[in-house]
Amino acid sequence: MGVRLLLARPLPGTVGEARRVTHVFPEPGGDAAQLDAYCGASFGAGELELLDGIRGMPCEPCLLLAPPPDGQLDGGAGCPDA
Repeated sequence: MGVRLLLARPLPGTVGEARRVTHVFPEPGGDAAQLDAYCGASFGAGELELLDGIRGMPCEPCLLLAPPPDGQLDGGAGCPDA
């Protein structure tokens, strides 16, 4: 099984609107006081809005560095093998 991923962005007022991008995080093992995104950004408790999908602008470094959903890249863009 692959890594479970969380999507979250900073709450309004914690950063400027232009920096409220959707980050990708590995799911923490327990009660984490801090979450570290794949891009290296760190957030403390109460600073993030958990999301059920990407909202607004995504963090491009997070998208590049996060593992693919099933641990494999789909070179066929979702097309089944012929």
